[in-house]
Amino acid sequence: MATPQQKLADALDMLRTIQDRNRVAIRSDDLSRSQRELLMKHGFLQEVMKGWYIPARPDAGAGESTAWYTSYWGFCSAYLNERFGTEWSLSPELSIALQTGNRTVPKQLLVRTPKGGNKPTSLPLDTSLFDVRAAIPAPEDIEVQDGLRLFSIPAALIASAPGLYENNAIDIRAALATVRDASELLGRLLKGGHSAIAGRLAGAFRNIGRERIADDILKAMRSAGFTVREQDPFGTKLETLLPARERSPYAGRIRLMWQEMRGAVLERFPPPPGPPADTEAYFKRVQDSYVTDAYHSLSIEGYRVSPELIERVRSGTWNPEVYEQDREYRDGLAARGYWLAHQAVLNSLNRVLAGENPGLVADEEHGDWYREMFTPSVTAGLIGASDLAGYRNGQVYLRGSMHVPLNCDAVRDAMPVFFELLSEEPEPAVRVVLGHFIFVYIHPYMDGNGRTGRFLMNVMLAAGGYPWTVVPVEQRVGYMAALEEASGRHDIRPFTEFLARLLDREMRGETVARLPDEIAGPL
Repeated sequence: MATPQQKLADALDMLRTIQDRNRVAIRSDDLSRSQRELLMKHGFLQEVMKGWYIPARPDAGAGESTAWYTSYWGFCSAYLNERFGTEWSLSPELSIALQTGNRTVPKQLLVRTPKGGNKPTSLPLDTSLFDVRAAIPAPEDIEVQDGLRLFSIPAALIASAPGLYENNAIDIRAALATVRDASELLGRLLKGGHSAIAGRLAGAFRNIGRERIADDILKAMRSAGFTVREQDPFGTKLETLLPARERSPYAGRIRLMWQEMRGAVLERFPPPPGPPADTEAYFKRVQDSYVTDAYHSLSIEGYRVSPELIERVRSGTWNPEVYEQDREYRDGLAARGYWLAHQAVLNSLNRVLAGENPGLVADEEHGDWYREMFTPSVTAGLIGASDLAGYRNGQVYLRGSMHVPLNCDAVRDAMPVFFELLSEEPEPAVRVVLGHFIFVYIHPYMDGNGRTGRFLMNVMLAAGGYPWTVVPVEQRVGYMAALEEASGRHDIRPFTEFLARLLDREMRGETVARLPDEIAGPL
């Protein structure tokens, strides 16, 4: 007779088999009743709705959101394909968002289907799915992405509500920038007699600097006998037009976010003090703050590192071979990697304090910071050397966040544009705030993005003459909430204000981040 441990092992083996088939949504029939009950009891399976489940982590606390947000899009595609076959699509507005890199989990997923019941289906964490009885695009206007049935971008631009231009300007501008020629839209506009939509699209294309497309839409519609009045549906103009030859929606998204957010940063962030008069003294202060920096940055990421462990690592007296407990071993490797990365960052800091362009320095050397950070883990055999070869080759998810970072192919479009913007940005405050935020928004690596983002922020601070600033672990909740607002709602103000408060205290000579026996109070 099988023991309880053997039964659980068998259930886990079946769950692994299902996951090896790239299945995210698990049906009741995929497991026996006893296997389902065992997996749910031990926290390896989470019920989404009656008859549908997703894998989970047994160490996740009550109400933990990561399993659901990680599984969300995969679950929805499997559930909708099972329920409606091919007779469904997401809304045109969400189709635009997904195809331009905005994969934030919505509170309600609007699904169009001729079989719709016009009613919501409750999902975990106060999310829901609403299947509305409505027509779906013609087969030639359907784009399938990761199992999700979407309007193609041309079809979505025609079908979207006018409010999208003001409510989600980044999404729709990024979509407009992918259109190469008016012919991609004109067939649909002429066939449907969409004169009002044609006038709105002409104004939208002119707003982003695509004059030729705007003119061609107007000429073609008018020559066919339609009365078309051009109108700009956006509430604002772009300060800098998007490059005409750049078709990547992900590159366009990063440019648009930078333009939209920089004004709010300049309004709320303190002006730069200017380059430090005594660069040697500045450099020494950064070196002297290392233990505090390492303790808080690693603690924010969930590592349990003591100041004593950090000191042993720095002095070379920490020997990983004598640590047998897995947790302390991994924490020690992380601390050693942070020390090595910090030394690489100091090399970059020297170049910046000598007057070099901080964006170019970060572009050239951020890969060195990352490689040093994980070299101890490669040496220990926890990750492969190929993992340090460059940007990630898989999808990454953020614990507890509704924001889903760009896919790995999009990262390769977005990162060169990010560093181009960072290098060309004249305002130190913008380099500090958007340098940190957009780096972690893209999330170019499988791990270490937060630590690298904070290194990047501090190199940008140094370039503006601001003091090196440590984000205290005691402020982690507020820090992560501000990043979530910027990622999910494109509101950079809370994050700017969070950093500005920290920096204001540093500039007044207060010690914001302390070691455990001197824990700082709340801001």
